[in-house]
Amino acid sequence: MAHDRNDPRGALVLFSGGQDSTVCLAWALQRYARVETLGFDYGQRHRIELDCRQTVRRELAAQFPAWGGRLGDDHVLELPLLARLGDSALTTERAIEMQANGLPNTFVPGRNLLFLTAAAALAYRRGLSVLVGGMCETDYSGYPDCRDNTLKALQVALSLGLDTPMTLDTPLMFLTKAQTWALADELGGSALNALVAEHTHTCYLGERGQRHAWGHGCGHCPACELRAAGHAAWVAAGGGAA
Repeated sequence: MAHDRNDPRGALVLFSGGQDSTVCLAWALQRYARVETLGFDYGQRHRIELDCRQTVRRELAAQFPAWGGRLGDDHVLELPLLARLGDSALTTERAIEMQANGLPNTFVPGRNLLFLTAAAALAYRRGLSVLVGGMCETDYSGYPDCRDNTLKALQVALSLGLDTPMTLDTPLMFLTKAQTWALADELGGSALNALVAEHTHTCYLGERGQRHAWGHGCGHCPACELRAAGHAAWVAAGGGAA
């Protein structure tokens, strides 16, 4: 298990209930003195993730008592305007496919920009100076608001706009999905990866019925395919071995 970093600051983790945000939450709990979580209800098709969030928080606190002592309040903000701003396969019942601009139709324009702006405002009110998000430009679908340069620029804008230093941590930014499984193993061993597989939700279609080695999901949407491929690569490299 990774060593405690003992950073005295407080952090707000953008926590969807999925694999990436759960690993980010564990990473923050290992590092920061106080950690709160924030979820968003924006009319997503896979809003079952909102139910999974509480289970993941509860299991993390129970299985990792040192982390549980640092885990603070949970918040959920409603942002229905995202669905009204434009159609996306994440908010309407439609097939997931590539668009003419080269982006998948799961892209919700401005979603991360809005999420982080709202998170920064909440963090300001809560006395938290670090935002933690699971954005990644290594294994991602080409979303421009997941890129490191985008988020560095946003960190500067948020700090200026709030007139206080605001750090935006993205621990998965340059990791493959296989490396994300490995990071979970480093942070919490097999127990954390078992928790990720059993309790988190990533499937874009919101399916929880079938249980695969990598977790629950339809197995064929882009989120499931990426998670499954990453798990397979991690196992092939010796991950999960007793």
